[in-house]
Amino acid sequence: MNLLSYRIINLVQAFASVALMIIAVAYFENRLKLEPCYLCVIQRAFIIAIGIICAFAAVHNPRQFGQRIYAALSIIMVIIGSYFSGKQLWLQSLPEDQVPSCGIPVDYIFDYFSIIEAITMLAQGDGNCAEVNWQMLGLSMPGWVMVSFVGFGVLGAIQFLRKA
Repeated sequence: MNLLSYRIINLVQAFASVALMIIAVAYFENRLKLEPCYLCVIQRAFIIAIGIICAFAAVHNPRQFGQRIYAALSIIMVIIGSYFSGKQLWLQSLPEDQVPSCGIPVDYIFDYFSIIEAITMLAQGDGNCAEVNWQMLGLSMPGWVMVSFVGFGVLGAIQFLRKA
């Protein structure tokens, strides 16, 4: 059995997505008591979307055309998710006097606004998104999420370009 088969790579990506969400919730939220900002919530949604696409791809195990469709969908999620990681990294790099003001809590947004309005508000980010609450090896959390997106993107490209 080929250790780098189409199905195995998709399973690895699906499990990586689950692992990232477990780390986000169990460690960062529950252990360190860090609340996710607007852009963090959006980045999580794209990590979850990649995991779901890869899980479906692994279960479905289609022929080459289907493999390329799943890989393309995954790459699209990577590109959009990377945009939001980049936006948060940009906000974190702003001088303090240029950081936007903080917004209302995410729970309140989803309770009192339509889904379209909520997504629009979340996508803009706010002052909370500019805070650096955690770093490892000089990278903040959105930096590490960007690294994850790059990894997913590389694997997606491999999946897209591979021969059946």
